[in-house]
Amino acid sequence: MATKTRILQILTLISISLPLAKSIHFDHPAVFNFGDSNSDTGNLVSAGIETLLSPNGQIYFKNPSGRYSDGRLIVDFLMNAMELPFLNAYLDSVGLPSFKKGCNFAAAGSTILPATATSICPFSFGIQVNQFLRFKARVLELLAKGKNFSKYLPTEDFFSKGLYMFDIGQNDLAGAFYSQTLDQILASIPTILAEFETGLKKLYDQGGRNFWIHNTGPLGCLTQNVAKFGTNPSRLDERGCVSSHNEAAKLFNLQLHALTKKLQGQYTDANVVYVDIFSIKYELISNYSRYGFEQPIMACCGYGGPPLNYDSQITCGQTKTLNGTSVTAKGCSDSTDYVSWDGIHYTEAANQFVSSKILTGKYSDPPFSDKMPFLLKLKF
Repeated sequence: MATKTRILQILTLISISLPLAKSIHFDHPAVFNFGDSNSDTGNLVSAGIETLLSPNGQIYFKNPSGRYSDGRLIVDFLMNAMELPFLNAYLDSVGLPSFKKGCNFAAAGSTILPATATSICPFSFGIQVNQFLRFKARVLELLAKGKNFSKYLPTEDFFSKGLYMFDIGQNDLAGAFYSQTLDQILASIPTILAEFETGLKKLYDQGGRNFWIHNTGPLGCLTQNVAKFGTNPSRLDERGCVSSHNEAAKLFNLQLHALTKKLQGQYTDANVVYVDIFSIKYELISNYSRYGFEQPIMACCGYGGPPLNYDSQITCGQTKTLNGTSVTAKGCSDSTDYVSWDGIHYTEAANQFVSSKILTGKYSDPPFSDKMPFLLKLKF
């Protein structure tokens, strides 16, 4: 499906949904983002831990950009809506990146709980918060020197006026299914969220006052999890998603929502917004054809062909020898037909859909209001 047609479909969807929400205006001078691969704009790649190959980035950036997608992520579309530049990765020092309008600390594979020796990524949420503390301290130190650093760095007031965004927790749950029972995973959720609360408190104590918290999506609908845990049809729901994974995500989200309500009452001088990403993504998967998609679960870039086109032994763009044969995980002919890019992450088309629904304000608690004013301006 042509990109122009996709844009028209999304704009039509937005025009239908907008009356449900108040007009809003993102009036934040900077954004500081924390998370995992859903919002990583290059940290894990910049750290040298992983390499992304073509066709990653093919739609928008034309080359791999450090993002786990064929193009832009949800965070990119939200930055566009705020009329702010894309966030540079904290660890990316190549090309003199500007951090004037914020910084991205998200790293693929990150968890809320501290990383272990077997973790994919060492940059857990606590480490990301500490990176921010170091970033802020260094910025203030440089600004105090009186040189023209403000061209590249946020001014001091940006840290209190800025928006702090979070999209993390998916890996804590999904990774646990490889070694724990569902009951054990459900029982661990309070511990996970206690760690998350600790990090948020540190950011609040540092002057952060605007918090934008995404819940976790329907993990059971990710191709990777369907391939590993959905071989028995009895484990799947009516959408073809793994029921246990979605059950864990729902309980995590329920308790995360309760935490945000607690913080809203505790930090009366702050704006704490909870965004229901799960409902948006599950709606897309449940009614994919209505929104112009053809494949809700099968991966676009992968190996193995239908019904999932996913093999855990080979990642998007890789060429490896499997069973004595050299094979390549190739991209599909038109990624705009797919929700899943590589079996774990979403395509740009799907991210664009999710972003458009977020910006209606219908899926946030509290809904967009004068407390968080921002005028909806979409750029696709």
